[in-house]
Amino acid sequence: MNSLFNKMTKSFAPAVLALGLAAQLVLSPNAFAEDGGQKTVTLTVEKAVDYAKKNSRALKSADIDLDIKRRAAANSWNVLFPDVTVSGTMSRANSVESSIKQANSMAPIMTAMGIPFEEKKETESMHWTAIGNVTASLNLSLAYVNSIKAAKADYEAGKITWEKSQKETIANIKKLFYGLLLAQENLNLQKRSLENARQRSAQAAANFRNGRIPELALLQAQVTYQNMVPEVEQAELQFKQQKNMFAFLLGMPVGTEIVLDGSIDPEYIDLDADSLMKQYLETSLDYKSLQATLNTMNLQLGAANMAAFTPALALSYSYQPVLPDALDADWGDKDAWVDNGSFSVTIAWKISDMLPWSKNRQQAKDLKANIQKLELSLQDVRENQRMKIQEAVDNLKMCREQIQSMQRNVTLAQRSYNMSATAYMNGTRELLDLRDAENQLNQAKLGLANQKFNYISSLLDLETLLGIELKK
Repeated sequence: MNSLFNKMTKSFAPAVLALGLAAQLVLSPNAFAEDGGQKTVTLTVEKAVDYAKKNSRALKSADIDLDIKRRAAANSWNVLFPDVTVSGTMSRANSVESSIKQANSMAPIMTAMGIPFEEKKETESMHWTAIGNVTASLNLSLAYVNSIKAAKADYEAGKITWEKSQKETIANIKKLFYGLLLAQENLNLQKRSLENARQRSAQAAANFRNGRIPELALLQAQVTYQNMVPEVEQAELQFKQQKNMFAFLLGMPVGTEIVLDGSIDPEYIDLDADSLMKQYLETSLDYKSLQATLNTMNLQLGAANMAAFTPALALSYSYQPVLPDALDADWGDKDAWVDNGSFSVTIAWKISDMLPWSKNRQQAKDLKANIQKLELSLQDVRENQRMKIQEAVDNLKMCREQIQSMQRNVTLAQRSYNMSATAYMNGTRELLDLRDAENQLNQAKLGLANQKFNYISSLLDLETLLGIELKK
């Protein structure tokens, strides 16, 4: 029985691994109740999903990525905002001899004009000059238009990536939850088999005491029961470990006991592959994500072309007040300051960017090549999704048919077991026959549960592929 469970649960093992690597979830402490020091939480699939939406670190990381792109798009116009710089400098000249000579050379002229003149002598204040500077510069280019559009397109692509991350994480959580229900069903079957074996062992002991069966039959019943005990204990330990792993992935504190509230009972949907392709093929998240990336790259290519083939306009204005003799001057005297600022208008055209071998043109060629690759990828996605949709619909139909067949098989296996148990109690059937009937019944029940899980898992994969929730 244990080997049967291991084979059947391989179908959801990749989902466990994928979620373990991709998403570790953290829940708030008030989500738990403590019972005698043991933390317990009852989980339905809806509660598990709600916890993930609120506390998943993977989803929070996706939120941060989206917020980065949102801010970049909202402020993409800042390329049109001038760069403004304010600075102040105190400068000391190593020598002021030339300035003194120039000032003193005016002495004869001023004397001849009857203007009093005092010969300049070097002082420490003459070495110092205070300089203020306020500069505003603005560069304008047609390439900025496409750059702004590219930032907004990148944000739209980010929203698609965020939505895809949400849906994939939620689908993985649901798969894990139903996988645990499948493991729980297997454990319950083994426990019922163990209890049946215990009852048969007790009945055999009573029959032996009454002389109705030989000692060999008693020993066979006892050995069968004792052999099943460690198998059930091992299965119980494995199930506990699986629940602990699920709790860990949900971010629950160590020692939290999970109680599963749910059943593997899918709600069946009638689906048509052609209708799904027509309605959702180009609205799937994978397709929309590639389209958004393609749009962004086309805008980036347009920006590169604009930068190469159109000139840029640069506006600059500076206000630069200068105060000579800064140590002795009156800083509040506006007449003591000299403005050395300026205003300039420059048209610049980087002609070298138009050359075929220039860095700009090489980057543009790389963008064109990547755009061509992306267009091919879009075609691949279309055809691949056609194939996946058809496969998913076929698989769902097959699972549904097999579930119906297995339900009939469970009914037959149950009747066979009941008849074998009655015959064994009447002494007309051997213990081995009863065990075979019981194993067949358990295999039929576990196979039915596994096929139901496959249907739910396939439906979740199809919904993730299409980016929608299919209506029941």
